[in-house]
Amino acid sequence: MTGPVELEHLDTYTYQIPRSHRADMRVPARFYADPELLEGLLQDRSLAQLINTATLPGAVGYALAMPDIHQGYGFPIGGVLATAAPEGIISPGGVGYDINCGVRLLGSHLSRDEIQPHLDRLASALQARCPSGVGQGGDIRLKKGELEEVLAQGSRWALRRGYATAADLDHTEEGGRLSGADPARVSERALERGRGQIGTLGAGNHFIEVDAVDAIFEPDTAQRLGLRENGLVVQIHCGSRGLGHQVCSDYVKRFQKSLARFGYHLPDRELVCAPLDSAEGLDYLAAMNAAANFAFANRQVLTHLIRQCFETALAGRLRRFELFQIYDIAHNMAKLETHTVEGRERLLCVHRKGATRAFGPGRPEVPEAYRAVGQPVLVPGSMGTASWVLTGTATAMQETFGSTCHGAGRQMSRSLAKKRHRGPGVREALERMGIAVRAGSMAGLAEEAPQAYKDVDRVVEVVHGAGLARKVARLVPLAVVKG
Repeated sequence: MTGPVELEHLDTYTYQIPRSHRADMRVPARFYADPELLEGLLQDRSLAQLINTATLPGAVGYALAMPDIHQGYGFPIGGVLATAAPEGIISPGGVGYDINCGVRLLGSHLSRDEIQPHLDRLASALQARCPSGVGQGGDIRLKKGELEEVLAQGSRWALRRGYATAADLDHTEEGGRLSGADPARVSERALERGRGQIGTLGAGNHFIEVDAVDAIFEPDTAQRLGLRENGLVVQIHCGSRGLGHQVCSDYVKRFQKSLARFGYHLPDRELVCAPLDSAEGLDYLAAMNAAANFAFANRQVLTHLIRQCFETALAGRLRRFELFQIYDIAHNMAKLETHTVEGRERLLCVHRKGATRAFGPGRPEVPEAYRAVGQPVLVPGSMGTASWVLTGTATAMQETFGSTCHGAGRQMSRSLAKKRHRGPGVREALERMGIAVRAGSMAGLAEEAPQAYKDVDRVVEVVHGAGLARKVARLVPLAVVKG
């Protein structure tokens, strides 16, 4: 933060910057933290960015940030903003460049002890079979017509191609397909970038991770999700690759050209936005949904490849190595949702940028198998640290438009991480912890050093303590495959 900020401490974990702090704020700016996390976030521009989002037209309730908040493009990462639909705005910066970056969790009937002798073989198979890296393509290169089917149908396309089961789709947010997607709103450049990237991991903080369930906090809920202590699970963290990045770039440029016509006076050009009911806003929503469907299909094809890897590495060595899907959830999206605001139901456009939907029990959007306990929330940590499975709550529905954290959150820039850490050293430290590491780039490994991130356990303790999600299970890594 630069300059003093008017800060109200509402309760143990809730802080608020009142609307009176700045004349252009339309709503207060609220965030969740403990004293240590608060001290850290005052060191960058994330709170200033949160205040800026509170100035956007149509903002409802509060501009929100989760305890994993850190500086991003326009909006802070970890930010949530709901705007009235259809008269409010939609902003690409409130979604991010990696549209529908998200996490998928696969369960198994294997245990930590069973897999231990085979970890190296499995990790090598995963690295060989699941393409990763900047711009890296895979074995599936789609013609334009089939790529457009992916953009329109998402995981339903994967089901028809034999890459998915019906149970996979049942346990994916929105069934793996967002309605309203229009491939015609996606540029030729974006289509070209995406043609060869279905079933690929990418780089940066994306990963495939083999984990063991380290602790169970709600046994009945864990059993419903298919989790058991010392059980083996797999996480996939990736998004819409170059296609989604290009969609965001295209619409940021288009919106910038239209700002004067909309009459918006923004405190930061990175907050470019358009009225949701304008031609520009509707086109972006349709293109964003198409990119999101690409991401759902991408994680689904990776699931298919990972299942093949388990068979290759473990057939004849272990029994019951099949993987079943627990859940798949986005954490970079803007979605039209109905929420109760000041006692009445309203249709809102909820931007979640580095924040996870956390719908509570009873919501029809939650898969029937989980509806009684609330929507699963998947919170990956950084290499060498824990990850978490949580569930959404009624409190989140009341206070944060059904939203919670999405991960640990960076506390060190990528460039600073590379200055302070070296890839080989990071790998050696992880291997000393008994974690099998496969990485395509030592520089990429240095960027993702565990020390570059906040303490994920602390972040989760805040959202659990604030009632925004409930702790179900803690996971620890056994093998990590990085781009």
